[in-house]
Amino acid sequence: MAYRDNTKVVHIGDRVIGGGNPILIQSMTNTKTEDVQATVSQILRLEEAGCEIIRSTVPNMEAAKALSEIKKQIHIPIVADIHFDYKMAIAAIENGADKIRINPGNIGSKDRIAAVVSYAKERNIPIRVGVNSGSLEKELVEKYSGVTAEGLVESALDKIGIIEDLGYDNIVVSIKSSNVMLCVKAHELLAEKCQYPLHVGITEAGTLYGGNIKSSVGLGIILSKGIGDTIRVSLSGDPVEEIKTAKTILRTLGIREGGIEVVSCPTCGRTNIDLIGLANAVENMVQGYDLNIKVAVMGCAVNGPGEAREADIGIAGGIGEGLLIRKGEVIRKVKEDELLGALKAELDALAAKN
Repeated sequence: MAYRDNTKVVHIGDRVIGGGNPILIQSMTNTKTEDVQATVSQILRLEEAGCEIIRSTVPNMEAAKALSEIKKQIHIPIVADIHFDYKMAIAAIENGADKIRINPGNIGSKDRIAAVVSYAKERNIPIRVGVNSGSLEKELVEKYSGVTAEGLVESALDKIGIIEDLGYDNIVVSIKSSNVMLCVKAHELLAEKCQYPLHVGITEAGTLYGGNIKSSVGLGIILSKGIGDTIRVSLSGDPVEEIKTAKTILRTLGIREGGIEVVSCPTCGRTNIDLIGLANAVENMVQGYDLNIKVAVMGCAVNGPGEAREADIGIAGGIGEGLLIRKGEVIRKVKEDELLGALKAELDALAAKN
């Protein structure tokens, strides 16, 4: 069963999630939001990488007011991330936030939550209800003898209930943990009980290396179960890397098509070129192409053509030279230092046909 086919449809700016709509990729800026130039510059880089929804923190009034100027210069919806101060949520809405992310548990009294919901309701702005294992209520930690999936789900449903009781159901839900398998279980439990679209991610996943592994495992399991309407890969690093990883996860699961998939061999004693450097150069180069193809980078001219048979285009290295391959057939030999240029010429020719 694909839970995502039956979730509530929610509009975030000009984008739509839920109800079986395509899973959208999100990231979060790490600039000071009040620094409009730096924030816009980063968002434009993220857009180019494939980001479809962006979130920015709004810790003060300067950041809230900056949203209106930021929106004029970007092309994707912006979500205001709010903690503790309900006035920031209201200010963010007034300055054009397309969605707000709050944890009703740390916003304060029900009157303050009601004020936020009232502003959102007037403008039909979605509210993302966020629950994090690191901030699970003390009573739920005691009830379940620790931080558990059951506790996270109970907390999320309680927060959803607060918003619903105020007569609003334009809601997105996120339930996150840095514990991958706990996060998986929580999403399984929540998907059975929740009609709202789910924003999925492994929070505080870590560095580019460790975080990619944890996010790929966690998101891979959750998404493969038909759960999740929008995703974010959380990494300690350049947020553009989050987009690259998210796109790769979705393509690997067969959920999304498009973009060039690069496959490369792991190298062995037969490798006579700088395959690792070449593969990385190819991966960076293909980011600029809107082509739905597979490109192979092989280190051995002996097995390269065979191994690259399933790829649309491939290159294989030899001693001082290499092969340009199309659909497993060798097109021609080229000098080693011309391999990358030859591959680019092929990609340019394909792009021109599309």
